[in-house]
Amino acid sequence: MVSEKEIISCRDVLWYVVFCGFAINYMLRINLNLTIVAMVIPYPKAAATAQCYSETSNKTHEGNGTIAVTPSVATIPENVTYQDRFAWNEYQQGLALGAYYWLHWLSQLPGGLLARRYGTKLVFGLGNFLTAILGFLIPVLTRYHLYALIFLRVLQGLVAGVIWPSMHDMTAKWIPPNERSKFVSSYLGSSVGAAITYPLCAAVSSTFGWDAAFYVTSLLGAIWYCSWLFCVHDSPQQHPRISDEEKTYILDNLRGSVNEEETKIPWKSIWLSGPVWITIAAHWGGGWGFLTLMTQTPSYFNFVHGWNINATGLVSGAPHILRMIFSYYFSIMCDWLISTKKMSLTNVRKMATFVCTGVQGIFILILAYSGCEPILAVIFMIAGTAVNGAISASTLANFVDLSPNYASILLGFCGMVVIWCGFISPAVVGALTNNNQTVSQWRIVFIIAAVNSIASAVIYLLFGTSKEQPWNNYGKATTEIGQEMQKLTAAPVIKRGEMEERTEATEKDGMIEKK
Repeated sequence: MVSEKEIISCRDVLWYVVFCGFAINYMLRINLNLTIVAMVIPYPKAAATAQCYSETSNKTHEGNGTIAVTPSVATIPENVTYQDRFAWNEYQQGLALGAYYWLHWLSQLPGGLLARRYGTKLVFGLGNFLTAILGFLIPVLTRYHLYALIFLRVLQGLVAGVIWPSMHDMTAKWIPPNERSKFVSSYLGSSVGAAITYPLCAAVSSTFGWDAAFYVTSLLGAIWYCSWLFCVHDSPQQHPRISDEEKTYILDNLRGSVNEEETKIPWKSIWLSGPVWITIAAHWGGGWGFLTLMTQTPSYFNFVHGWNINATGLVSGAPHILRMIFSYYFSIMCDWLISTKKMSLTNVRKMATFVCTGVQGIFILILAYSGCEPILAVIFMIAGTAVNGAISASTLANFVDLSPNYASILLGFCGMVVIWCGFISPAVVGALTNNNQTVSQWRIVFIIAAVNSIASAVIYLLFGTSKEQPWNNYGKATTEIGQEMQKLTAAPVIKRGEMEERTEATEKDGMIEKK
């Protein structure tokens, strides 16, 4: 008879709780992306209706063969007022959307260091919990001033910056190499968080007001934190409910790659590591493309295609469910390729990187030229977001491959660089579309994202590797060398002491004989 512990392993429980944790992380990160549509005073008409036409538009052919369009989106009556909305232009909206990332990069590396010292349970858990607590303050401070909202978002981003890199330390201690791709797919709980957040915020905002969206997402974050405290432990050795079989399996498969003792960090080797920088470059391109799709999609469909908040929420959230599904099954396939030795670890990572960055870039490029066709825009936006799910078997897993002992530090280091996409991209969008919400301007936005994605894929395909780096055991080797040196230096002291004792004994014997 199979025991309950064997049916649901501690690694399975960890996967589910981590999955929900990343979902909460993205809920608190992107709730403003959609809610801002309900917070600002809408335009009198969708900006692109002067260029595009919908199925209900009246179309007439002029003598020169062009089509004159009568927009189907009616202008807003002059007597309608929006007392609870704000007159923010595109530039100000870009500031609000990008503020989360202004200092988000600053806590990435400390997140990895703190996890190594205090454990992922404390760092990851508090990162989510404190971000949720700050979320309760958003409605009050937003009504006070735009800059108060920006300040609070900056603070949220700073606190939440520790979350992603801290998890890599737990992954390295819990998950054997042939299971990493699948486990890292739990990080894509962020996609489900995004998929839930957009329609949830749309429904809550349209029913109870935009401030309710922040209260609901923050409350969910506080509830998750309670389950995290009960279910999660930093290593198999610390888990009180793990079976001996599972603990032995994990430790046997991680033996030699993970050092549980506090070790020195090879900062110089990390900074000068070509494989690390190449992986960061690949992560940059995928991050720029994904953040552009995730952050700007609500505004794009609202301003360009004139969709209301509920339709925008559904369309913006749906791709992230597909991203999670794609990530899960793609990662299983990658782990199978590795365990059966049908492909080398490096080639599996290259294949995954090509899919999550290169293929994503191609879909974004097609999206850029979808123009006035909302159906095509939806299809390629969904496709571009979904294939990014391959990142669980790509750069995210590759940092653990390069150095299990310092994986959290590598991801934190990567985050310091890549997170700049989070506020550069909204700033670029704000500059390009400020008082100029046209199809051609949005085309430039998507072309920039596509170029970043495709270029990073090419770099990794040419130069990327997943081989464990020699400096992974730097701390362990340094400790062992130090111990050997202590033995060598201690040996002469012992011999010298013994010699002195023997000399004294000899002298005493000599004196006795003389007497």
